[in-house]
Amino acid sequence: MKKLFIKLAKILGFEIIDQNNFLSPTLDKELNEDLSIINEKSIVLPLGEVKINRKVKSILIIVRMNTDIEIWDQSKKRIFEQPKIEYSIRSLKSLINSINFCENKYPEIKIKTIIVDDHSKKGNLERVKELVSKKNFEIFSLDHKKFENVIKKQKSNETFSNLASLLQSFQLGKQFGDDLIYFIEDDYLHFEPMLEEMVASYERIASQINKDIFMCSSDYPYLYMNNEKTNVLIGNKRHWRTINQTLCSFMTSKDLLIKYWENFEKTCLDRHDPFEKYLNQIYQNEICVSPLKSLSLHLTNINSSYGLSPFIDYKKLWDENN
Repeated sequence: MKKLFIKLAKILGFEIIDQNNFLSPTLDKELNEDLSIINEKSIVLPLGEVKINRKVKSILIIVRMNTDIEIWDQSKKRIFEQPKIEYSIRSLKSLINSINFCENKYPEIKIKTIIVDDHSKKGNLERVKELVSKKNFEIFSLDHKKFENVIKKQKSNETFSNLASLLQSFQLGKQFGDDLIYFIEDDYLHFEPMLEEMVASYERIASQINKDIFMCSSDYPYLYMNNEKTNVLIGNKRHWRTINQTLCSFMTSKDLLIKYWENFEKTCLDRHDPFEKYLNQIYQNEICVSPLKSLSLHLTNINSSYGLSPFIDYKKLWDENN
């Protein structure tokens, strides 16, 4: 009789929770396992099930890379005070680990990565090519001349290069993106579950509010400096909070990129104050969230309000990606 009931529940699309034995017989899993099914349902105890109507099909990851400039527009050194190439390599290694983790968990989701390289030295570029050679990575060389008559003349070549690489990244997302697009820079270290958690949480939150969203992978310290009110949401395996400002690293959909293309483009045509002025305007109309706690670590100077996330073992994550 019990087996018949379980079979009937499966047919009707219901899940059974056996709290006495701490398992779900319909899912054939213990309750401390991941009960969700990508593209189908998100289950978080004790909140129950969310039907997924916003299914993620693919992710285009676009990495902006400069293996020489230590910290753009600053004379300060990054935490651990290593040459910039060391941060680029460890960042890419952690990203590859996260991609592998996500692909193993969700093989049906297509993942492609484009690196926008801003004139790396030959030796540095060879190290990068060797690292990414076995993955679905493409390296795109930034052409500054392409943007000389597009971007306003800047006080420094570094500022112009930063704006050019950002605009190139947005253009590539618009051209080659299909579903989700993750814009990221080469000075972030990622925890292995980063991409998997972002995808599953994106599906859950977007399905609940019935619209696409913006999503950061880092819990930046500046988010805690103004004591602003926020909404806390349940993701796949952690809490997420709504935010109204980001840096230039975030995930969103191709549809939102096109919808707010004017804002994306304006961000890159000149340096603004704040730099992300036109991006932040978008969050007056759209939901943007960041994780609690962080899924990625921005490797800036230790005193930067735009860098190290709280409650992270920085040294451990750094050493793991050596």
